[in-house]
Amino acid sequence: MATILSVSGSPSPTSRTARLLRHLDARLTEQGHRVVPLDVRTLPAEALLGADFGHPAIVSARRLFEEADGVVVGTPIYKAAYSGLLKSLLDLLPQYALAGKTVLPLATGGSTAHVLAIDYALRPVLSSMGAAHIVQGWFVLDRHITARDDGGVSVEPEAQGALDTVVDQFSAALRRPLRPGVAASAVAA
Repeated sequence: MATILSVSGSPSPTSRTARLLRHLDARLTEQGHRVVPLDVRTLPAEALLGADFGHPAIVSARRLFEEADGVVVGTPIYKAAYSGLLKSLLDLLPQYALAGKTVLPLATGGSTAHVLAIDYALRPVLSSMGAAHIVQGWFVLDRHITARDDGGVSVEPEAQGALDTVVDQFSAALRRPLRPGVAASAVAA
């Protein structure tokens, strides 16, 4: 199966976004994929903010992107945009770091007013980085995610059902090879 890089762009060590990603990673693993988690907050701030392209942690993160067949990008939404922490990492990746990759954008936030941030803020950046196929993204309200004492999360059933659907679509897209010369937008999810 595919190797999937699961990227959390949350700056918080108790992040619902990161916990939700790890929850979804388990589903992808059960489907036979190899999932590699990357919490951007664990990368050195001085390397991210100082644009230190040669820092060993940044070089290692770039390598994780290169080796992945698919990428799940999760971010909390702040002021109608993805996190600045995620932006810092994306800025240090090569222009076409997502070329040939299938990408699943996910976001969490406190209000449905932020739902469009996936399509109007995150998706254009992922597309500009050459993603071969960006599957339907998904937004989960913070109130539908309950952090558990064991570090995991519980997701309200309706939200979990929708997440299962988008994760399964992402998994299925990874199994279908993209045809050369076919635009990513032409490939059905």
